[in-house]
Amino acid sequence: MSASILDGKLIAAELRESIKQEVDAQVAAGNIRPGLAVIMVGEDPASQVYVRNKKIACEKAGFNDVSEVLPANTSQADVLALIDQLNNDPTVHGIIVQLPVPKHIDPKTIIERISPAKDVDGFHPYNVGRLATGAPQLAPCTPHGVMTMLEKTGIPLRGLNAVVVGASNIVGVPMALELLNARATITVCHSATKDLAQKVSEADLVVVGVGIPNMVKGDWIKEGAIVIDVGINRLDDGSLCGDIEFEAAKERASWITPVPGGVGPMTIATLLQNTLKVAYHLD
Repeated sequence: MSASILDGKLIAAELRESIKQEVDAQVAAGNIRPGLAVIMVGEDPASQVYVRNKKIACEKAGFNDVSEVLPANTSQADVLALIDQLNNDPTVHGIIVQLPVPKHIDPKTIIERISPAKDVDGFHPYNVGRLATGAPQLAPCTPHGVMTMLEKTGIPLRGLNAVVVGASNIVGVPMALELLNARATITVCHSATKDLAQKVSEADLVVVGVGIPNMVKGDWIKEGAIVIDVGINRLDDGSLCGDIEFEAAKERASWITPVPGGVGPMTIATLLQNTLKVAYHLD
């Protein structure tokens, strides 16, 4: 068999178009445009690309984009003061701080300063706690984007054996919580996990986000499994690959995400979705 492709570009484009239609309708009714504020400290090249893509996505969706690019030597106190200002700005509905930040700034302190009601990245402990208790408010964007993709398969998640490889607070942990809330049975694997290949081979659904090129081998994948690759890695020859051996896994899976063009586009689309939710108090 050869897997069907979960096309993140297409799914994200459909989501962004629905968001734009909602914004147009709300503005036509006299409501304010959603405002998304992005704070970047320093000049990390990957962050610059990501922030530029967010800006373009905002403009296409009809959002007001507020980009705050600060020098790398900006003090933590000044970043916190800017967050306070944006927290109190009624025209700003979502605030994100682009990670990584310079070493003299504590990312946990920064994230916790953002109002939970404007934390559209979904990283604040309040929002993670809501997700953990099965009552999500603003869910972390990448895992929630994966859930949107999984809906497109038409396969019920209830009762599936799901293995999440990677236990980061940005992807692995909230991904496990999302799947648990969907009534899948969850195993979370990490660097201390014994016999990873065996655990992956038993999974009906595999989600991998570790940042190691081709770490999960294609022959580990169970026949008919759904395979979600969150990783994106640049190889020495300049090409991009995920954390899963795509070509080999594709021959065993029922559905699979490509890299690039899989999960990545869903993250920004879900960020817009969260901001829209805040702006118009949507469920």
